[in-house]
Amino acid sequence: MGDGVWQVYAIRYAHHHRSASENFIGGDPHDCPMPLDYFVWAVIADGRAIVVDTGFDRSTGTRRGREFLRSPGEGLTSIGIDPAKVEDVLITHMHYDHSGNHDLFPAARYHIQDREMAFCTGRLMDHTVMRQPFDEEDVVAMVRKLFRGRLVFHDGDDEIAPGLSVHRVGGHSMGLQMVRVRTRRGFVVLASDASHFYANMEQGRPFPIVYSVAETLEGYRRAYRLASSRDHVIPGHDPLVLERYPAPVAPLKGWVARLD
Repeated sequence: MGDGVWQVYAIRYAHHHRSASENFIGGDPHDCPMPLDYFVWAVIADGRAIVVDTGFDRSTGTRRGREFLRSPGEGLTSIGIDPAKVEDVLITHMHYDHSGNHDLFPAARYHIQDREMAFCTGRLMDHTVMRQPFDEEDVVAMVRKLFRGRLVFHDGDDEIAPGLSVHRVGGHSMGLQMVRVRTRRGFVVLASDASHFYANMEQGRPFPIVYSVAETLEGYRRAYRLASSRDHVIPGHDPLVLERYPAPVAPLKGWVARLD
C-alpha cells in the first residue's frame, strides 16, 4: 500500500437509545426509535495505523447516560492495533464522545484544527448550551498535550500522509474536521459529526447540536464533493454503518466494520 491506499475500520464502543425527534432540528413527524452508536475509526497502510477520535470511557458514559459496550482500545486491539504504539491520532472535534481516554495513546501526536482548540478554550464556553457537549477534563488533557509537544495544529485542509487528509467544515462544532481516505474502492470520507446519521445529510436536516446551521448544511455538500460518491460518506453515529459494511472477520460482526 505504498501508493497511499488505506484500509478503514469503524469500531463501535457505545450505544444510546433515543427517538427520531431528538436527532433533527425541529423534531421529526415519524417519532420512532432512532438510536445512536458511538464509534472510533482506524486507518491502516504499510503497517502504520492512524486513529481517528478516541471516544469516551465507562465512567463518562455512565455519567452521561450512555451504554458503554467495550473500550475503544479493546476494539483497536481486535484488528491488530496496539494503542501504545500509535503515533498519530486525528481528533475530529473536542466533544466528549470524540476526545476522551486521554492516556490510551501515550506515544501519539494529536492532530486538531486551530479553530476547535480556540473554541473549547475561549469565551464561548461561558455559555452553558455551548459547553454542554464538551468535558472539562478532556479539554484540560489536550492543553497538557500541547505543553508536552504532542499537539499538531491544522488550519483548514491539510495532508496527514499520502492518501489521507483532514478538511475543516465546522457546523456541529467550530473546528470540526472530516477525514478523507484513499481506499481500494475510492475516496472514503469519515464525516464524524458533520452528519450524525445518513438521514441528516440525505434530507438536509441537521442534528440539534450545532455551532452553525449554515456551516452544517454546507458541510454535507463538502462531504459529498470530497468522496468518490455519496455512498462513500460515513456518518458519525448511524447504526446503519454496521449493517451496510461487513465485519473484517465473523467474530467482530456488530462491533467492527471494514469500510474500504
